[in-house]
Amino acid sequence: MTALSRNPYVSLVKPGIVGGNLVSVAGGFLLAARGAVDIRLFVTTLLGVALVVAGGCVVNNVIDRDIDARMVRTAHRPMVTGAVGVPVAMTYGGVLAGSGLLLLALVSGPLAATVAAFGLVIYVGPYSLWFKRRSPVSVLVGSLAGATPPVIGYCAVTGRLDGAAVILFLMFALWQIPHSDAIAVIRRQDYAAAGVPTYPFLHGIAATRQRMLVSIGAFAATSVALPFAGFTGLAYLCTAVACGGYWLHIAATGPAAMDDRGWAKRIFFASLGCLLALCLLMAVDFR
Repeated sequence: MTALSRNPYVSLVKPGIVGGNLVSVAGGFLLAARGAVDIRLFVTTLLGVALVVAGGCVVNNVIDRDIDARMVRTAHRPMVTGAVGVPVAMTYGGVLAGSGLLLLALVSGPLAATVAAFGLVIYVGPYSLWFKRRSPVSVLVGSLAGATPPVIGYCAVTGRLDGAAVILFLMFALWQIPHSDAIAVIRRQDYAAAGVPTYPFLHGIAATRQRMLVSIGAFAATSVALPFAGFTGLAYLCTAVACGGYWLHIAATGPAAMDDRGWAKRIFFASLGCLLALCLLMAVDFR
């Protein structure tokens, strides 16, 4: 662990989540740019989204501090240990998110900023304040926020919501469901200790596997809509089919061949591989 990663203000922004969101922003942006990349707009959009996501993560840390205190994995977080006070953290999160939205509005356009604001409100409002504590529906609600980054990148270039933007939103919303369910299986004991009502905890592994199969299948079908709608080419199509098929194969294999956690980890890492591969291909195999 580096000195930077131990800094409470760095920890609060959840750098891993910020980085993952930037991958999808870049995919949406480069798909829309079709090779004519405005570097200033690209960098500004990435920075704006990074600030908005970071601000949302800081506020989420404040909201979840009681939950985090009951989980081994998160008991060391700054809001739990008192390394950062609530007023300071809320100000910090507000400044980050506000700066990001302003930057997006001024440079990336009002539509990109509006989509970012929608994602932020869903994440810190319905998801963090209500559903996460009360219902496994939280994954579906959170997926709406998680699906906005590629749309922000796309809208920063085009300034409009069209068929590609809708497909990107649906793709990434569906991707969130098995990805999040895999995390819930891996961290089932932690979530149970904190009283977080995850789908695997309430309905069991068999039902979770069925939900994963449905959502991965829907994701795979949606991902191939981009080439059929004329936005990407054959290389993307082949990659999307391969990724969807591999992810479905892992989910269909089920935990019978290994322990639940090992199976869920394979699904989790497959989800990351699919995300990276599809973002890369939509960035280079545009139409």
